[in-house]
Amino acid sequence: MNGQNGSAFMPDEDLLNVILADLKRTVREYTTAATESACPAVRRVFNDLTMDTLRLQGELYAQMGELNMYTPPSKALRQDVDKQIQAAQQTQQKCQQFIQQKTGQSAGFAGIQNNQSQQAGTNNSYFM
Repeated sequence: MNGQNGSAFMPDEDLLNVILADLKRTVREYTTAATESACPAVRRVFNDLTMDTLRLQGELYAQMGELNMYTPPSKALRQDVDKQIQAAQQTQQKCQQFIQQKTGQSAGFAGIQNNQSQQAGTNNSYFM
């Protein structure tokens, strides 16, 4: 990581953060490519690349954590998570209503899905 004259190009922590961010971006790109692939062989290649990149990202994250170079985000408050879940459920419900208006379908599936979501959210721990 040192240049030819012995001076550092940039501090190791900064360089590793750049690499970590690039691995995260690469995972997103591979995931998009796999999602959009029509050919099963191409999809499989992008899935393999995604998993390999996730493994590398995890290893780098762990190493940086051991060296105190990366501080994990703080835990989310349960009420903040609940607000996000509620907002997502409202958006989902609006989308379903829109689709039903446009296609004339009944709301049977939406009721089942909302019931399952409510049952899954019964854990009342303070932090996630």
